[in-house]
Amino acid sequence: MNNPTVKVIEDYCKGCSICVEFCPTEVFDMVGFVAQVVRPEACTRCMLCELRCPDFAVRVY
Repeated sequence: MNNPTVKVIEDYCKGCSICVEFCPTEVFDMVGFVAQVVRPEACTRCMLCELRCPDFAVRVY
């Protein structure tokens, strides 16, 4: 299986940090008021970030 690709669409992100809080492998960190993917290799494709994001700003491929 290929490693997943995780993206934050910065224009949609309002900085709520839900993805940071729900990610069990700490893929995300807040940089200023926007979530950023900082450890993409840690993603297990659990999809919690994409499912919980209220602004549809996170995509896991």
